[in-house]
Amino acid sequence: MNRSPAKNVGRLILDYRSRTQTVNRPCDVFINHRGVDTKRSVAGLLYNHLTRLRLHPFLDSKSMKPGDKLFEKIDSAIRNCKVGVAVFSPHYCESYFCLHELALIMETKRKVIPIFCDVKPSELRVMDYGICPAKDLQRFSWALEEAKHTVGLTFDSLTGDWSDLVATASDSVIRNLIEVEEEQRYRLWKMVELLLPPEMEDRCCVSEMFSLCLYQRNKKGRELVREKEKQPGEREGVAVLGFGKREVRFFFLNSPFEQ
Repeated sequence: MNRSPAKNVGRLILDYRSRTQTVNRPCDVFINHRGVDTKRSVAGLLYNHLTRLRLHPFLDSKSMKPGDKLFEKIDSAIRNCKVGVAVFSPHYCESYFCLHELALIMETKRKVIPIFCDVKPSELRVMDYGICPAKDLQRFSWALEEAKHTVGLTFDSLTGDWSDLVATASDSVIRNLIEVEEEQRYRLWKMVELLLPPEMEDRCCVSEMFSLCLYQRNKKGRELVREKEKQPGEREGVAVLGFGKREVRFFFLNSPFEQ
C-alpha cells in the first residue's frame, strides 16, 4: 500500500530526530571485538539486542559514519561509556585496534564483560611482530591479562546457542550498568551534601533533583564529578569546583534536565 506524501515526510522527520538524538547521546556499552571473527555473529547480534532494549551500544560498523576519525571517535566512545564488552576470538590479538581499545577500557577503569568466543583465555597472548612500540606491547599485555582474570562468558559456535549467549550477555550488561549507576549516585550525593548550605533542610527535594540529574544524564552533573575527582586531596568542594554555594544550589534546583 502506498503511503501519502504527508506520512512519508513525517516519517523522514521522525527518523532524522531519532538519528540525531542517537549521535548526540553518549554510549552506554562499548563492544570491543575483532570484525573478521565476530562482527556478523555475536558482536552484531548483541548490538541489535541492546538497541532493542533502548540502550545505546557502540559498534564501529553501526555507530560510525564516513568522515569520522577512527581513534578520535572510538577513544571518545570508550571514555564516555559505562561498561565494556570484550569479545575475544581466534584472531583478536592480531589486531592493533582491538588491543588498543581493550587497553583504553582497562586504563579508564570501566567495568568489563569478557566473552571468549571459540577461544580459551590461555590461548590469548600479544604477539610481537617487530612493528609495535615496546610501550604499546606492555599496555596490551597488561590489559589482556586483566581481562583474562575477569569472570566472563565462554562460547563454542559449533555447539552453543546464539540466542542464549546474547540473552546472558545482555543480562550481564544490564546488571553492570545498574551497579555503575548506583556507584555514581552515591558519589554524586556525597558531593551534593558537601556543597549545599547547611540551612537547606529539605533533603527530599534535593534527593529528587539529584536523581533526575543522574538518571537523565545531565552533562553538567558529570562535569562536576570529573572536576571533583581531579582534586582528591581537597576537602572543600566549592574551592575545587570554582562554584559558590549559591551557584551550586541554583544549578540543582533550576537547571533544565535532558529528556
